[in-house]
Amino acid sequence: MRWYLAALGLTLVLTAAAEITLPVLGAAGILHPMRRHGSGPAPQSCDDVTFFSGDVRLQGWHCRALGPRRGIVIYLHGIADNRASGRGIIDRFVPRGFDVVAYDSRAHGDSGGEACTFGVLEKSDLSRVLDRLDPAPVVVIGTSLGGAVALQAAAQDSRIAAVVAAATFSDLRTVAAERAPFFFSRRAIARTLQRAADEGAFDVDAASPVASAVRIRIPVFLVHGADDIDTPPDHSKRILAALMGPKRLAIVPGGTHNTSLHSDIWRDIEPWVDDAVRLSDPR
Repeated sequence: MRWYLAALGLTLVLTAAAEITLPVLGAAGILHPMRRHGSGPAPQSCDDVTFFSGDVRLQGWHCRALGPRRGIVIYLHGIADNRASGRGIIDRFVPRGFDVVAYDSRAHGDSGGEACTFGVLEKSDLSRVLDRLDPAPVVVIGTSLGGAVALQAAAQDSRIAAVVAAATFSDLRTVAAERAPFFFSRRAIARTLQRAADEGAFDVDAASPVASAVRIRIPVFLVHGADDIDTPPDHSKRILAALMGPKRLAIVPGGTHNTSLHSDIWRDIEPWVDDAVRLSDPR
């Protein structure tokens, strides 16, 4: 009996400790993704640039179009990544007459900012970047976190003409629950998100591309890997259902979370971008 009571007491102590400790660790993981510093030298035709959003410094590249400029492509990277993953976008669109801007999101890479807010503050960062650019049709291409930022920004910034969003999440609360380790109880997940909201000074429920989708009237091309286990395709399906403008969803066979854009899908995306830019240009 004494052993049983001792074991029960230890279990209760450990459970109570976990209820306190897990939200602390979980919130830190949400707010402070691993930084991937160093993007290497700017690609050919690109200049190093610094944008400012309030007191947050955003480090990036501005790459000039070859030939007459048709528009601007903004590349937004995913979680724990940086602008270097946009090199393929630069190589693809600069020769096709697009300026390309790629920058490290706040709390990522070489940019400033203490916390990642999953689009709540990042959407305004994107608007501040657009403030620095000469007017032209703007296409935002984002992957994962970047796609979520692109969709949230498109709901509030009329300068964005089209969005390509790959492997994005529908809302932070859902994806956090899906990605939480098995030993996180529902209560621990809820406390984790509340702690992240308090420490990061943002509304967790505002980090919601699916809520933003009902205010988007521009063309949106969603891409998702069929085998994405990190953020399942249902996230993009929910966003598709909520979008109010021209929309398209491509499920890439065999695609995982970081590979849906590395396939023949570009054969569909490139002419789609051309059409979106042509229809948005008032000239």
